[in-house]
Amino acid sequence: MMTFPKALLDGYRTFTTQRLPTEQSRYRELSERGQAPETMVIGCCDSRVSPEVIFDAGPGELFVVRNIANLVPVYQPDSNAHGVSAALEYAVTVLKVKNIVVLGHAQCGGIRAFIDKIQPLTPGDFIGKWMQMFIKPGEVVEQREHETMQDFVTRIEKAAVFRSLENLMTFPFVRKAVETGQMQLHGAYFGVAEGSLFVLDKVAKEFLSARDVLKAAE
Repeated sequence: MMTFPKALLDGYRTFTTQRLPTEQSRYRELSERGQAPETMVIGCCDSRVSPEVIFDAGPGELFVVRNIANLVPVYQPDSNAHGVSAALEYAVTVLKVKNIVVLGHAQCGGIRAFIDKIQPLTPGDFIGKWMQMFIKPGEVVEQREHETMQDFVTRIEKAAVFRSLENLMTFPFVRKAVETGQMQLHGAYFGVAEGSLFVLDKVAKEFLSARDVLKAAE
């Protein structure tokens, strides 16, 4: 008996009857000419934070890689498998994307797991080691005096975006593309409950409301 999730089959039915007819020519074009997205998004696996939905992107518009806590490792070519690094290399050297956006978000389970492990180390084969990329050797991450737990978590969620942007520049092909003006790096933060988006002002090193940025540009 077929056990494929019915919810997915129902979703596909809706896709074929509603969305596909309006985008059929686009899909045919993409199949014949290949993809040419201008933007890569490095996001979290969290099912509540879909870059395609948040940015209302159509097929072929975004090259997306998602992992726990939207982390980018440092450049480390060796004999191990590196999924994020491979996707990054393909996006920059083959697709020639013009933008890379690191998209963090509120209520990030990976960040919360990392914070909880500061106390007792919780069991797990992969998540703990993965989240260790977030800190440098000897670096201390702790709650500040008079800082609520919610503010602490939010600060670390946003710090993960900064760290990934920093790690991106350790890749020679990324650094070259950025320094020659062929590509730009961006940071963003999504508030799940409100559907709010904040974009990083790289000069002020602060996240600004996307709505305010849009208004200022009008």
